[in-house]
Amino acid sequence: MKLKLITALLLILSFSAFSQEIEGPRFGKGILNIVGKDSTWSMNMAARMQFLSTTSWDYDGDQYGKAESNFLVRRARLKFSGFAYTPKLEYKLELGLSNRDIAGSSPFTSDSPNYILDAVVMWNFYENFELWVGQTKLPGNRERVVSSANLQFVDRSLLNSRFNIDRDLGLQLRHHTDFSESFIMREMIVVSQGEGRNVTTGNLGGHQYTGRLEILPLGNFSGKGDYVGGDLQREETPKLALGATYDFNHNAVKNRSNQGSYMANDEGFYETNISTLFVDAMFKYRGFSLMAEYSNRDAEDALAKNSDGTLTGDVVQVGNGLNLQAGYVFKSNWEVAGRYTTIDLDQNITGKDVENQYTLGLSKYIVGHKLKVQTDISYTTIGGENDNLMYRLQMDIHF
Repeated sequence: MKLKLITALLLILSFSAFSQEIEGPRFGKGILNIVGKDSTWSMNMAARMQFLSTTSWDYDGDQYGKAESNFLVRRARLKFSGFAYTPKLEYKLELGLSNRDIAGSSPFTSDSPNYILDAVVMWNFYENFELWVGQTKLPGNRERVVSSANLQFVDRSLLNSRFNIDRDLGLQLRHHTDFSESFIMREMIVVSQGEGRNVTTGNLGGHQYTGRLEILPLGNFSGKGDYVGGDLQREETPKLALGATYDFNHNAVKNRSNQGSYMANDEGFYETNISTLFVDAMFKYRGFSLMAEYSNRDAEDALAKNSDGTLTGDVVQVGNGLNLQAGYVFKSNWEVAGRYTTIDLDQNITGKDVENQYTLGLSKYIVGHKLKVQTDISYTTIGGENDNLMYRLQMDIHF
């Protein structure tokens, strides 16, 4: 299927090239911009790739063991965006093509690769109100909503991997209030299926309800910088964004709300109410950036059970997480950044000790986030003991 999609794309581009000379947008603004003759639709097509090399050493109790290395295409994606009929009706379609992008097929996704990342229509139906319909990211923790194309480090933190609520299919109502040029508030309310992206079997438990409130007390960031890693815009005045999200998954059947694995039991699936809280902040000023995130997950009954009350062995991953990261972008477009993450899951339920990770990163932004080379080194401890040392090197190119 992937080969057919790529072949079709190449044929379209080849035919266009033979029929006429194509003059595309400038680098980083997409491959192709198309506007209908009557201006009733538009489409921007973009592509991006990330190449990642990872080397890690596990601590065996006495010393770090033999290095294990891996090199892969971390991400390879196509994105289509524009408007249909009216500029107030926008859309976004993003497809993943790398093995990491499409992994995770199961009977719940018809045993098909997970090609579709985003498939969403956004309708500005009245003043500052927008209705989003389809599959896209839920307004969860800030780091997750930041695109993987715009990260400050090679990849997101442990907090994100343990607690994020990622993408889902549903309805999102969004609104923003401009109290003044320097004070802005955004509100988001979402009802979604509650089991993650590309599920085809229908709703197995209840539904998921998400609400987020954001306050920008010092005005908008340059270039939507409140959702971009690092202060590449070098804000001339201090900028601050504060956000809080509460997510409630009614009768959830997965062990990380709408993420993780299904909790099967003798009647089908174990169901319990799971709530997730995120509080975050982003600050930027003259090349310096600071992002802080706190997360908490709780469940009505975190121990999965059969109909007779016996334990199945599955548990909800309840607990807390904290992520702090800061960096400084020099005028030469080099950035030095540091990150500290701690994950404190409930040991009585999960059996897991406190996990701490310390990361030091270095980035060279050649054309902003559109063409960059990033590297970082991370040291991880579990229960206060040495666990892992990891070095990563990544190149990003986004057309």
